[in-house]
Amino acid sequence: MFGLDSWIASFSDGGTLALVCLIAIVLGLRHATDPDHLAAVSTLIAGTRERATGAAARLGLSWGLGHASTLFAFGLPIVLFQRYLPHAAEQAAEVAVGVVIAVLAVSLLVRWRRGQLQVHSHVHPPRRARTPHQAFAIGLVHGMGGSAGVGVLLLATIHDRGLAIGALALFAACTVLSMALLSSGLGFTLGRARVRSAFPAVAPALGLLSLAFGVWYALGALNVAPYYF
Repeated sequence: MFGLDSWIASFSDGGTLALVCLIAIVLGLRHATDPDHLAAVSTLIAGTRERATGAAARLGLSWGLGHASTLFAFGLPIVLFQRYLPHAAEQAAEVAVGVVIAVLAVSLLVRWRRGQLQVHSHVHPPRRARTPHQAFAIGLVHGMGGSAGVGVLLLATIHDRGLAIGALALFAACTVLSMALLSSGLGFTLGRARVRSAFPAVAPALGLLSLAFGVWYALGALNVAPYYF
């Protein structure tokens, strides 16, 4: 993101096991803070009535596992053979990421419009806007975008294939952890009584911002708008 990952990776000498592992961990833990990930996870968690730490952590973990699966699958050929996705396929993957963000934003706006984000004094049976399986599927799509960039970062500093594969696996595992932690933090925040009661008032702004970001991301991938990722 904006050269930050390249700067972090530049500290690796590509050969020292401890240093390579440390860089992979830092890159993985930072990965969840990319704007596209923040937009996706915020609308993913905010769009469900179960805005609690445990439920958010489960969704975030599932999303992270899906993301890490495709990240590793598409990154492995880069590490082993320096084979990248065709440009058209990479572009389609990035467009799909933007579409997913936009769909999540629309879903949040629809639930807000129907009053499903309101807090009531009486208890309703819990109803999830997204299940862990759906979050996993969303993560699978999201992990395809930017996978080539991850491989390039690792290949630029790691010359031993076994070490590179291990670093890629460690990177993927840390992305799961970072996304679960991010989701847990959002769930904890949105689950607080004061925030929960005020959330319906700010949900439209969150939804519209995420929708605009998703549309811009997709158009950027198509070279129709400026693209910074």
